[in-house]
Amino acid sequence: MSRWRPPAEKSTALITAEGHARLKAELDDLWRVRRPEVVKALTAAAAEGDRSENAEYHYRKKQLGEIDRRVRYLSKRLEALRVVDAAPANPQAVFFGAQVELENADTGQIHRYRVVGPDETDAAQGWISIDSPLARAMLKKRVDDEFSAVLPGGIVTFVIVDVEYP
Repeated sequence: MSRWRPPAEKSTALITAEGHARLKAELDDLWRVRRPEVVKALTAAAAEGDRSENAEYHYRKKQLGEIDRRVRYLSKRLEALRVVDAAPANPQAVFFGAQVELENADTGQIHRYRVVGPDETDAAQGWISIDSPLARAMLKKRVDDEFSAVLPGGIVTFVIVDVEYP
């Protein structure tokens, strides 16, 4: 069995200022706090002797690898990201960073989303990636525009009720 995985699709290299600060804080925490703790625990586990049957040693090696992988990813990703912190020229249209209130044309349900970068999506807060089908369908639309999006449940029609930029 091969370990090869196909490369992930290229994601949009945009991020909000808050998202950028959050990723930098995560990188700093991993590098300055968590990694030294794991290295110290790994050293202690290695000093216990026979490593072939030392579960603590194997766990800490795996944990260190995961931290190093995340640090490498964040370091490269932060260099590639472009921080968008200015409102667009037309604040009535949906662009990156917009908070959008949508009404489902069929059910009348109101949904509230914020269009953010792929590195800062959070479904609990209603933050959707600019690469998502819903965000792509609503880009450049204005208040009272109707649009359809292909979602996992099928094609859904929405009406834009409000657009704000925080």
